[in-house]
Amino acid sequence: MSERDLQDILRKLKSSRDYADIPALLSKAKLTLLKLKALTPTAQTPSSTLLLAREVFEIGALLSIRTRETEAFTRYVHQLTPFYELPAQRLPASGSEKNKITGLYLLLLLTQGDYAGFHTELEGLELREGREGDVEKDRYLGYPIKLERWLMEGSYDLVWKAMASREVPSEEYGIFSEILTNQIRNEIASCSETAYPSLPISSTKNLLFLESEGAVVTFAQRRGWLIKDGRIYFPNQSLKANVDEEGNEKQELSAMAIENTLGYARELEMIV
Repeated sequence: MSERDLQDILRKLKSSRDYADIPALLSKAKLTLLKLKALTPTAQTPSSTLLLAREVFEIGALLSIRTRETEAFTRYVHQLTPFYELPAQRLPASGSEKNKITGLYLLLLLTQGDYAGFHTELEGLELREGREGDVEKDRYLGYPIKLERWLMEGSYDLVWKAMASREVPSEEYGIFSEILTNQIRNEIASCSETAYPSLPISSTKNLLFLESEGAVVTFAQRRGWLIKDGRIYFPNQSLKANVDEEGNEKQELSAMAIENTLGYARELEMIV
């Protein structure tokens, strides 16, 4: 096996329009890398081979996201890490999908609720890049960083807006929208239980970005909420409210987050 063989496989990978063919081609490419002793970079690996290896793993990573195989994607990220850490003299950054894949990994950690992993990865990225203030300015890296900050602030309206607009950097990032939407929906539901004794079904529909009032009823039943006279009642709210100063402060913050989200939902409904 030679670099020429690997180049031929890569050409087929890039030109293939059938996802069913790609796993076999990727396996063949990785077997070729194994024979070339290039599955991981070494001092003896030629730069040209390193470039091809990085490209193989990047194709595999992006395919894994498109086919929603998050475990495979994580493995590809770990395989790519030593290539991304090589100095530019050994492996030029031009043509690389580094920021795109790193941003997708940050977004994956976010959708999994792994905030510790998210910040560990981000701190390592800032340390490696040596440009802490500029990381967020990158199109791919800045997207998950902003989403994480808004989630921590409870600014769900900004998260909805970012996911529903052209701010989504690429098709692969959009795949995470459904996962993150469910996560935020449950977070807003938990805040609602703390902030209000009840809400109209119509407001709850907008608040949770559900398609119909029937969907609200189904969601409410799963949460154990009570439905009566067109309103949803939160059974545990009376036990949580007015317990102490800390609880009251949480209630105010929850109400503020919900009001912001409701406002955005109403604006969106008016546009539609």
